[in-house]
Amino acid sequence: MKPWKNRLLAAAVAPLLLAGCRTTGARIAASAFTGAGPTFAQDDDPELVRDAVPFALKTMEALLATIPDDVGLMRTLAADFTQYAYAFVQQDADAAELAGRAAEARAGRERARKLFLRAREYGLRGLDELYPGISSRLRSARDLGPALDRVKKKDVDLLYWTAAAWALAITDGKSDMQLVSELPAPVAMMRRGLVLDEGFGQGAFHEFLLTYEGGRSVADGGGPVVARQHLERALALSGGNKLGPQLSWAETVLVQQQDRAAFEAELRRIIAFDVDGAPEHRLANIIAQRRARVLLAHLDDLFA
Repeated sequence: MKPWKNRLLAAAVAPLLLAGCRTTGARIAASAFTGAGPTFAQDDDPELVRDAVPFALKTMEALLATIPDDVGLMRTLAADFTQYAYAFVQQDADAAELAGRAAEARAGRERARKLFLRAREYGLRGLDELYPGISSRLRSARDLGPALDRVKKKDVDLLYWTAAAWALAITDGKSDMQLVSELPAPVAMMRRGLVLDEGFGQGAFHEFLLTYEGGRSVADGGGPVVARQHLERALALSGGNKLGPQLSWAETVLVQQQDRAAFEAELRRIIAFDVDGAPEHRLANIIAQRRARVLLAHLDDLFA
């Protein structure tokens, strides 16, 4: 059974379970959500997933209200809200911006920001359950090293999704100076995750750092050379089966370098990729291909 079918089945039976022994029933339903495997990764129908996910998310939130100490649910909510917001809300906002629909883009980014912050809060709450007091130290962006040294490899997924949600919220909330000032926290979390488990998500930490370092100057320790190193490790760890690293490289470095020919060639390679050849990343790759097509249609807006 596909992951989201598992989640929807749990959502359907949850009210019946809750009608009996509330806490026991909630934990049974929660286990169906949190043990269902990678989130909607293998689905080939983005629209179906877009329509199905909100119901499952709200059901998980209801379950968490019954069992507020369930870290597995917090982890799943952090991951799923982040992925939903990025795959659908953020992508629509970015497409609207490229098409010149400024008001729609602003509204979409604001909604995405709120969803990312929601995901972050579930992640921080889960980290606090495992490592009491860690969230306040992360929020203050002080003593990040000692705080993160406590985190163990077994919790690297919670660390990743919390940091990803936080960083994405900052990207969509650049006018919020308090939020922007918190950027050192998710970056430090990603660097800690890389040390704990470089192979997590087949190079997910390298994907983040590719974008982050690619957007920084050489003087600050970033730049194309550093970004290229993360690109190569991400590709190696994924066996070249994830299109995210190539897309990030194109959008971050090639646009910055104004290398239109290389950018266009990279996007065409992404579009030509056989998504069925890597079923574990099918949905993410389909979404990456859609974004590549949108970017190709707006080359003149991206390059002088």
